[in-house]
Amino acid sequence: MKPITTLEHRLKTVEDPDIGRTFEELDALHHIEQNGATLDVYLELVPPIYRSLARTLDDTIAAIVAEVIPDVHVTVHVRPVEVSRSMRSVLPAVHDTIAVASGKGGVGKSTVAANLAACMHLEGLRVGVLDADIYGPSMPTLFGLEGTVLPAEKQQDGRVVGYPIVQYGIAVASMGFIMERDQAAIFRGPMLAGYFRTLVEQVEWGELDVLVFDLPPGTGDVQLTLAQQVPLSGAVVVTTPQQLSLADVRRSIAMFRRVGVDVIGIVENMSYFVPSDAPDKRYYVFGQGGGQHLADEAGVPFLGEIPLHDDIRRSTDAGIPVVLDPEAATSVNDGYHRVTRAILSRMRRLNDIRRHAPPTEIRL
Repeated sequence: MKPITTLEHRLKTVEDPDIGRTFEELDALHHIEQNGATLDVYLELVPPIYRSLARTLDDTIAAIVAEVIPDVHVTVHVRPVEVSRSMRSVLPAVHDTIAVASGKGGVGKSTVAANLAACMHLEGLRVGVLDADIYGPSMPTLFGLEGTVLPAEKQQDGRVVGYPIVQYGIAVASMGFIMERDQAAIFRGPMLAGYFRTLVEQVEWGELDVLVFDLPPGTGDVQLTLAQQVPLSGAVVVTTPQQLSLADVRRSIAMFRRVGVDVIGIVENMSYFVPSDAPDKRYYVFGQGGGQHLADEAGVPFLGEIPLHDDIRRSTDAGIPVVLDPEAATSVNDGYHRVTRAILSRMRRLNDIRRHAPPTEIRL
């Protein structure tokens, strides 16, 4: 058997680490080209294709090539396969959309959303954040853009010019850029939906791998408008460990399921307190294991724990997501990165299912 043929047979047995099926089952191996001491392997994979995944596959493929065809330089080329999305006219250049939600306020949802977006950016993805928390927009503060107000005249042909604002490589749009900082946000349901549509439809988001929606707490008009008008890839629900928070999360999960949105999983924020002067200690000030218990009860993945640490407060006050702060504790960054990789892995599994399912419209 020729080396290339042998190599092709071997590579078809490689398993996608997120989806759990082989390249042959996924029809992922497009072709192989050898030109002297150079070997190119072309793959077509389910998106999003993030840096950690690509690195793992590079190492796996290089090891197999070294056994079959030694002394060649291997380059792995990956492109995403098309995934069916409902309502393609909305955000047509955005590949995946994630809602970050919570049943109640005060659980750190916006901080989690900002840092998840930053982690995805560090994973090599093109990322945007839409601050849909109309009553309390937090992204201007979290991204060091507080005081930035977009002039009303910056509109052209129904589009908002110069928007979104790119900060730390992440595209950000927020009602906080339209309202003055101390301007009261008093909106009824139809007004809420209108402002939300402005952020979705009038902003020139461009081509993104992932757009993260930071939703207001609860299960009201913005959440329902989002589910009806945007082809969501899924929802991430943020909670804290105590029972009071968990009761509200149950309602959020029920709402997303009712409108046909996949729940990617549950993130437990402020899981334990880590003192700066004793980084090896953990204090479970809000209880322990609530997020995992709720995930088991609801039948959704538990994505991981984020600690309560002063570095998160310090970075937030400084206007930078903590995962982008080089002075932040490793334990904090590791927690966010683990959760982000769990989200991306789950999204790829959901997208693999969607490849073979017809697009659907949400009807309430």
